[in-house]
Amino acid sequence: MIELEHTLLEVVLPRLARHIEVGQNGAMQIPAKTEYAIRALLTLAASDVSVSADHLAHEQNLPAKFLGAILSDLRRGGLVTSQRGPEGGFKLARDADQIMFADILRVVSGPMAGVRGMRPETLEYEGEATHLRDVWVAVRGALREVLEHVTLGQVLRGDLPDSITRFTKDPDAWITRVI
Repeated sequence: MIELEHTLLEVVLPRLARHIEVGQNGAMQIPAKTEYAIRALLTLAASDVSVSADHLAHEQNLPAKFLGAILSDLRRGGLVTSQRGPEGGFKLARDADQIMFADILRVVSGPMAGVRGMRPETLEYEGEATHLRDVWVAVRGALREVLEHVTLGQVLRGDLPDSITRFTKDPDAWITRVI
């Protein structure tokens, strides 16, 4: 089972999820848009007042124009609210403990673990690849195990759930591998 998990994480994940891109070196990468959204939301979660886009950009050292587009996506996705005027800015639309990382990724990047833009359960393979769909569904399940069980509030407090610490306590998880 451990060997299968390592294979999924090292080989399959980097080639799958729409929100996870494969870089030039073949390594799994979380897009800047996704990381910036999470960083901005964590800053909002730490604040009791509305925060301007400029302040968020400065606080997290993010490109202001790109962040503006991300904040628009987050507003349309129902994760933040905005208010104009001197007291204006952005606030979380709900409590930080109710915003799962999976919610954020879906808003800024779309569905998790698509294969060629399709949902894994809709795929059908023949011959030697007959059981490949099961692997893709398992990968989506592994992503959900982490991303649907951690909230902005937990990350802000450093109170991470077992679905996260199970991996971070494994020394092997901290090792970068290349083929």
